[in-house]
Amino acid sequence: MFGLKMMVLLVFLVCLGLLVWLCVLLFSMLIHEWLIFLVWLGVPLFALLIGVVFRRRSKTLLGKISAVLASITIFISPHLVVIGMNYYYDEQVRKLCAIDGGIRVYETVSLPAARFDQWGNPDIPSKRYAKSTDEYYYESETHFYRRGNPSLLRDRNWIVRRSDGKVLGEIISYAHSGTNLPMLPINPSFMCPAVDSKGKPNLEQSIFLKENEK
Repeated sequence: MFGLKMMVLLVFLVCLGLLVWLCVLLFSMLIHEWLIFLVWLGVPLFALLIGVVFRRRSKTLLGKISAVLASITIFISPHLVVIGMNYYYDEQVRKLCAIDGGIRVYETVSLPAARFDQWGNPDIPSKRYAKSTDEYYYESETHFYRRGNPSLLRDRNWIVRRSDGKVLGEIISYAHSGTNLPMLPINPSFMCPAVDSKGKPNLEQSIFLKENEK
């Protein structure tokens, strides 16, 4: 009877620990910095306390094993939550990307081979830094669906011909970042489509062709 009560209590404490951590993580999206202390000290200490106290009080081998497992579960719960958050935001990026993500070319332009660098790019300047003599320039805009940690955004870049203002092509991408525990050196991120991925042309290479390639 005592063993059954101990098992029920351990399960309750594990669920309580997970609930508390979820609340902490949600709150950390608003106030991130000071919760570093709680994540890296509070949760491990709570896990250690549960393991030590209930292992000592358990009279059976099953109870002692359950106490250790409960302690481990509480300790790794932040990482499990982060894995779930990464999966959720990865899926959000994929869904948005499926709507209008990718490169769209409305007109191709032939340029002399001398205009291209060693990587095959014609080096088109941004509108901000373009000179009045630059025939082409690109513009960009970023829309944040969510700022902070984590962040979710839509990025649009397009190339314009100065003479008539026509948009020659555009690329729309979606990305998220910041779904990680505080102070970890790795910052998980995901972008769709992958810009300049190996074997695929970027926006400039898709619009501007060498004169003998069009």
